[in-house]
Amino acid sequence: MRILVALGGNALAREGQRGTWQEQLDNARTVARAVADLHARGHEVIVTHGNGPQVGSLAIQQRGSMREVPALPLDALVAMTQGLLGYLFQQAIAEVAPHVPTAAIVTRVRVDPADPAFANPAKPIGPYYGEAEALKRAHADGWTVGPDSGRGWRRLVPSPRPLEILECDRIRMLADRGTLVIAGGGGGVPVAANGAPRGVEAVIDKDRTSLVLADAAGCDTLLMVTGVDRVALDFGTRWQRELARLTVAQAVRHLREGEFPPGSMGPKVEAGAAFARDGKRAIITSPERIAEAIAGNSGTWIVPDTEGPSALAWAA
Repeated sequence: MRILVALGGNALAREGQRGTWQEQLDNARTVARAVADLHARGHEVIVTHGNGPQVGSLAIQQRGSMREVPALPLDALVAMTQGLLGYLFQQAIAEVAPHVPTAAIVTRVRVDPADPAFANPAKPIGPYYGEAEALKRAHADGWTVGPDSGRGWRRLVPSPRPLEILECDRIRMLADRGTLVIAGGGGGVPVAANGAPRGVEAVIDKDRTSLVLADAAGCDTLLMVTGVDRVALDFGTRWQRELARLTVAQAVRHLREGEFPPGSMGPKVEAGAAFARDGKRAIITSPERIAEAIAGNSGTWIVPDTEGPSALAWAA
């Protein structure tokens, strides 16, 4: 089975941590063990990852050193975090499973330069701020800012839809030969490809890129790793219920009703529903539950309607 494992950027730089290299490496080991175990069981594995915390922090570093070093555009910062986090994950795998061959691919993703997202920045990156500090930085640096999931305010950047993975053939070739491939980092480097690819300033949603790559690379399963074991209805309220199974039709209905916010679980459920429409399986779970989820004992499985109905975890 070919599995695409999509890691959130917060799986490596967790809330409450400073985001030091050692912290991120320690966090990566948990995922590395689970992913290496999938490889050892004979699965072909492709890993994608987010970069929201990392690319935002890198942009701040760039801003602070502009008097001495010219700042780089956002697409270049995405490429830099691809290399950085690809190397980080390779090192983590080498520590826990040195026999597993890995390759980290700087991946370009074609987007439409006329995508409405460029006029409506909505992708949060970087650290959280209080409202007053965020508005101060917006005024000083020309940022767009806004609240993010009730945890504070963040910088917002354009997030166009991914259309094509330019390196997909090379990624698929490596996976065919048993290499654990790390690709599509941070949603991929956004490029407008009318003629020669030209970088554009944006950060593509990692889950949407993971869906495009999983389809194009012939994956059987899309496994999205986040901060919770299962998707929940009425999350954060007294009525919260965890889901063991979610059909495509129910997922689409909940998305339409606003059950899963765009800045949180929404893109994962959206990607999972789109992937499962073709009779495949999508799974959402935490780093610690990857093995159990693949075995069907944890996580939320998003499945075709023919495999319904949806089921709460306690009733599964």
